[in-house]
Amino acid sequence: MQINKLHQLTIHEAHELLKQRKVSSVELTESALKRIAQTEKKVHACVTITEDIALKEAKEADNRIASGNIAPLTGIPTLIKDVICTKGLRTTCGSKMLENFIPPYDAKVIEKLKAQKAVIIGKTNMDEFAMGSSTEHSAFFPTYNPWDLSRVPGGSSGGSAVAVATDEAICALGSDTGGSIRQPAGFCNVVGLKPTYGRVSRFGLVAFASSLDQIGPLTKDVTDCALVMNAIAGYDPRDSTSVPYPTPDYTEQLIPELKGLRIGVPKEYFVEGMQNEVRTALELAIGKLGELGAEIDWEASLPYTKYALAAYYILAPSEASANLARYDGVKYGFREQNANNVIETTEKTRQFGFGSEVKRRIMLGTYALSAGYYEAYYLKAQKVRTLIKQEFDQAFKKYDALVTPTSPTVAFKLGEKLEDPMQMYLSDVCTLPINIAGVPAISIPTGFADNLPIGMQIIGKPFNEQALLRIAFAYEQATDWHKRKPPL
Repeated sequence: MQINKLHQLTIHEAHELLKQRKVSSVELTESALKRIAQTEKKVHACVTITEDIALKEAKEADNRIASGNIAPLTGIPTLIKDVICTKGLRTTCGSKMLENFIPPYDAKVIEKLKAQKAVIIGKTNMDEFAMGSSTEHSAFFPTYNPWDLSRVPGGSSGGSAVAVATDEAICALGSDTGGSIRQPAGFCNVVGLKPTYGRVSRFGLVAFASSLDQIGPLTKDVTDCALVMNAIAGYDPRDSTSVPYPTPDYTEQLIPELKGLRIGVPKEYFVEGMQNEVRTALELAIGKLGELGAEIDWEASLPYTKYALAAYYILAPSEASANLARYDGVKYGFREQNANNVIETTEKTRQFGFGSEVKRRIMLGTYALSAGYYEAYYLKAQKVRTLIKQEFDQAFKKYDALVTPTSPTVAFKLGEKLEDPMQMYLSDVCTLPINIAGVPAISIPTGFADNLPIGMQIIGKPFNEQALLRIAFAYEQATDWHKRKPPL
């Protein structure tokens, strides 16, 4: 392959070439950095690029490969969502509040990537503190969808999804609190997996809603997704919500047929107002799963789904209100200097340090947790959460997986929903219930409408990501949607 096209490789393709010593990690990294230089001025996917550090890490990876010691991610140029702590490297969370924050430690997932000698080439743009569905709520600049620069890439991991779609990196990490990996993956025609809650350590992930957040991969195909999961999954005693479950080899289930699998299609996810082309693409994709040997039940039902959006927008802002109380202008981060006392310093720091969407959610959450409203809102939302979780548990006694749209529409126009937060929140209606239930889900490319990508979401049993990867892989092998590249 031409040296100037190396950025187009997948992880498994690059790994084979590195192993055979046909290319070096330095060449791969230089190709990715050149690609960033070409495309970044159009899409604005990255907040920080670490060229010198990346080339140093690439040389170290080449030295390891020369000694015969190569792991699947050794030497692979990788981008990281800017909500994941990276030692000595700015971690902004897309916020003025942390614009110059440099963490003194690495997140667990970064330790795991570094253990394999992956090459971290920078940090990606995101909605501020991961609160948003369009990457328009970044304090720095919006990110643009490479399929149509007038449209959003989805959020909050929009920068990571765009970086993978445009080959700025061979893979990326994102985080998902209500759809923030899957929805941008669907909008940008890449693969995005939200693991089971507790499967991947949250140590070093800057908290938005601690009972909902999960780190996961954004990749060019399903095989790469399995390889990144192999690298980042596993128990971590530093994360009290991490589950000490054995971690399988996720690549073992990548087989191109689905005989014996039962798949349910919950009708509640085909919501009112869903785009006709999205519905048609999903129906064709589900038909293809049937052709591949799966038994399809088109009449599956999850009636509590309709309450998920309301419950989520009590639970997530309540946790955000508690988590973001730490930004007081005293310990670290932005501090407003023009204040007369401690209380005024804290008030003004939050006034000028947080953006409008973050302030909106803090106020929603503080209200829901306040005396007199706690039982009416927060407690009730927790009870609804239990019902939603029980409903998924019941469904998985009958089905191996559930299939839904990732989003009811293709990517919407920049600015289209900024003035109407409710419309913005509705764009996550298919992804939110999965975080509430804590189960895993993957979004994979499944068609186009008006030259814009459509995503299919596959939902699985807790700690059974391998079933999702098997279904996604079989579908991917039978279609070529994932091979299409934006016309950038």
